[in-house]
Amino acid sequence: MDWDKLKTFHAAAEAGSLTGAADILLLSQSAVSRQIAALEEDLGVKLFHRHARGLIPTEPGRLLHEVTKEIAAKVALARSVVDDSHDNPSGDLRVTAPTALGAIWLAPRIAKFRDAYPDIRVHLLLDDHEFDIAGLEADCAIRPWESTQNDVIQRKLLTARQHLFASQSYLDREGAPKSVADLDRHHIIRYGPPQMAPIRNLEWAASIGRKPGEPPRPAVMEANTIYAILRAVESGIGIAGLPDYVTRGHDTLVPVLPDTDGPSFDVYFVYPGELRGSSRLSVFREFLLQEAKDWES
Repeated sequence: MDWDKLKTFHAAAEAGSLTGAADILLLSQSAVSRQIAALEEDLGVKLFHRHARGLIPTEPGRLLHEVTKEIAAKVALARSVVDDSHDNPSGDLRVTAPTALGAIWLAPRIAKFRDAYPDIRVHLLLDDHEFDIAGLEADCAIRPWESTQNDVIQRKLLTARQHLFASQSYLDREGAPKSVADLDRHHIIRYGPPQMAPIRNLEWAASIGRKPGEPPRPAVMEANTIYAILRAVESGIGIAGLPDYVTRGHDTLVPVLPDTDGPSFDVYFVYPGELRGSSRLSVFREFLLQEAKDWES
């Protein structure tokens, strides 16, 4: 089987659409469609059901996808080994992180890292859901939760604390709460719903001060990304609990009940055990550990 065709099939299976695969591979949608059709002809089986909502693998397609996952991981590992064979750390480094953490805390620090290691090309993959690090879908991850995957190594970067915030326009309009009990009459923006919000302990603004078993405060708005909640608070919709790594430097946000702490959580640097000897990962890990130490001090 031709690896180019398998790579195209794998991208389509991962993306769930021809358009998504074309974006991943930097090909036209018609080229992706031709490659998959040619592979189906080579194998004599149908690999996808084509629906308006995208591509759904057939049973042979599902089985082939399991194989291409292993091949893609081995190719990524081989590329990493080649990159790490150079005297100076160089090559591509694929880093995944949740959207807000990656965009607000991590991205501004990449320029400083590039100054120190100009031969490393950083690719940020920002998504609130978990990439398969053990399967080398990315080289490393920064996550506000402990990894549940086997065969990965993780180091704690920092402890994130949370507080309540609103915009000045909201406080001018609704007044500032004087106690946690006053939150009952305010507009709460909540992180959720739980099945679409993978980061834990972020919905606390709706339940702080409530007795065990008591229902949470009704929310005027719910969002499943921290970045969306941040923008909603800035627009004056209501009050929300936000991690300090999101709010630091945002002068439009006003602390509410500043002596009231939300639940803290740890942020981890995670990478596959197979890449423990990677010089690119090593220098990036040490850089982030120092940045986290400086940020917390």
